[in-house]
Amino acid sequence: MIKTSRYETAAMRATSMVALPDRVRSPWWELGRRLLAALAILVATVLLVYFDRSGYRDGNDPVNNYAVDFKDAIYYTTVTLSTTGYGDIAPVAPGARMVNAFVITPFRIAFLVLLIGTTLEVLASQGREMFRVARWRRNMGKRVVVVGYGTKGRSAVETLINNGQDKGSIVIVDPNPGAKNDAHEDGLTIITGDATRRQVLRQAGVADADQVIITTDRDDSNVLATLTVRQLNPDAWIVASVREHENVPLMRQSGANSVITSSDAVGRLLGLSSMSPVLGSVMEDLLTYGEGLEVAERDLLVNEVGKQPQQLPDQVIAVARDEKVYRYFDPVVTQLARGDRLIVVRPAKELPWAPRPGTHGEDASDED
Repeated sequence: MIKTSRYETAAMRATSMVALPDRVRSPWWELGRRLLAALAILVATVLLVYFDRSGYRDGNDPVNNYAVDFKDAIYYTTVTLSTTGYGDIAPVAPGARMVNAFVITPFRIAFLVLLIGTTLEVLASQGREMFRVARWRRNMGKRVVVVGYGTKGRSAVETLINNGQDKGSIVIVDPNPGAKNDAHEDGLTIITGDATRRQVLRQAGVADADQVIITTDRDDSNVLATLTVRQLNPDAWIVASVREHENVPLMRQSGANSVITSSDAVGRLLGLSSMSPVLGSVMEDLLTYGEGLEVAERDLLVNEVGKQPQQLPDQVIAVARDEKVYRYFDPVVTQLARGDRLIVVRPAKELPWAPRPGTHGEDASDED
């Protein structure tokens, strides 16, 4: 059973929001609607001219005493609304002229704006957007999908970008309109929708994603999103956060490869800072990108094969070998071997007295 905190339960009870879905229509539907409106203006103008035909004069029809009939009304309407204006049929009565000035002229303006301006805008903007989406899907490389763009989601994305991840390969999924504005300001693509729905995740490209990060504020939503992602992509690496430690086993059973307990992590950092301010500041330094110290993973270099972890310039804290992680003091990794990957503590920025091996294009031990 998924457990939630009493604060979350209270918030769920106190909040009642109605969010109506936006209507999504195709460009052809929009074009058809505008054509019907233009046709309505055309018909109304024809009838207006025909019923007041005695006030008009056809200069090219002396046989019928220059009278205007229904066909002449259609002809006059089309050339008038299209601003062609041949001048062969013209209003001669004062009433007809006033109708042309105050009724047919606004009709003409509305007809042109509706039929030409709006139609071009619909085809251009929506067609251009469809082309951009199609091109984005074709050019997507190593895709990372981040579910939730709150504080945790933004921090995760910032860390990815600072470590070399291309913004164009990051896709955000969040139903909050505020998250959409934040993501666009950060130059990121966002799918506005509920990540527990298959269609939303498919639109985000989860089936082809290499990594999925799930960071919503509700554990039940995280579990359901993890289950859905795992069904759509059995090979994706899923990292999920939970608020309550009791939900960690359930999250792992749902398919998450790595689970981070946000409340426990914050609580430990607060406890360390209270017991030892120095230790707390060091831990915060390790979690902050760009200054002081950082925790990183790198390849074992060719010239480091056969050495002990303690002999390397970096402070090695763990070694990944054969998909298992060993602490640096474990007898299994007394000597480093080809293919090992190192978890190190190193300077966030290289200094003359503090080198950063593995960041200068050196040959890795697993390369041929």
